[in-house]
Amino acid sequence: MSQPRYDVAGIGNAIVDVLARTDDDVLARLDVPKGAMMLIDEPRAETIYEAMAQTVEMSGGSAANTIVGCGMLGLSGAFIGKVKQDQLGHSFGHGMNAAGVHFPTARATTGPATARSFILVTPDGERTMNTYLGAAQMLSPEDVDAETIAASGVTYLEGYLWDPPAAKEAFLKAATIAHDAKRHVALSLSDAFCVDRYRDEFLSLIREKVVDIVFANEGELKSLYQTADFATALDALRADARLAIVTRGEEGALAVEGTTMVQAPAFPVDKVVDTTGAGDLFAAGFLAGFARKLGHETSLRLGALCAAEVISHMGARPEANLKALAAENGIVL
Repeated sequence: MSQPRYDVAGIGNAIVDVLARTDDDVLARLDVPKGAMMLIDEPRAETIYEAMAQTVEMSGGSAANTIVGCGMLGLSGAFIGKVKQDQLGHSFGHGMNAAGVHFPTARATTGPATARSFILVTPDGERTMNTYLGAAQMLSPEDVDAETIAASGVTYLEGYLWDPPAAKEAFLKAATIAHDAKRHVALSLSDAFCVDRYRDEFLSLIREKVVDIVFANEGELKSLYQTADFATALDALRADARLAIVTRGEEGALAVEGTTMVQAPAFPVDKVVDTTGAGDLFAAGFLAGFARKLGHETSLRLGALCAAEVISHMGARPEANLKALAAENGIVL
């Protein structure tokens, strides 16, 4: 097996995030469940946008955030995701290239506009996402750049993109290419609502070893195994997955691989400002440690550190120098 050209390649929704501070009353008026990610159509997007106060726009998307985070930790990264040849699509591509991420996907010239996610952040730091997927859901197997996937140490798949049938085919094509090249495949379950819709399919991906590494938070894990008991869900995951990473908020995170389990605490944060991107940046930290063969415990600590940084301010992209932050905390990449 040759050395990878890219440490991590992500495949996911290419989205421009539109963020605004709000309160619980606004969420109630809009009838959106707090803390969830809801898929919306264009008219609904306009309604939510009109209800938002001052906004901040930035390139986003779960897997894209992870790959940018990996780059900030010194890894080489690539991203495959669909945007349209429009202003937001140009903005997204520029943002990825500026972050040093290889972005080979051709932009669509017809069809829906570039995706955008309206993120409402309440005073407790919780984020509620309302996402118009637009062009992102048009990703197809033809968009999977085989050379990029085969040259990537880990291909990281975003569960949010499991909705469109063509995107599922793209995922499976990428997983086959990666495994043929003796590379790893990772999957983020993304959201408990995604798990509710595609529980059987996600379980099949895990049990049939289409994916080698699974990322989940506690809520997603309980949803996957339809139990309110964390220990029961964890035992089931241990039996099904090759390697599973589970985040538990303030209780830290753990990695299970066969009979082995290691844990790491959460990093303290003075104030949680915005939880947008917490899981994405945790995955970036863990994957950076994994790529550098630092061991699961150190990789968990690095993930927790990156998550702590991103929830301390608005937006899903880090503001601090992550590599320097890691070194300050005794993690040398």
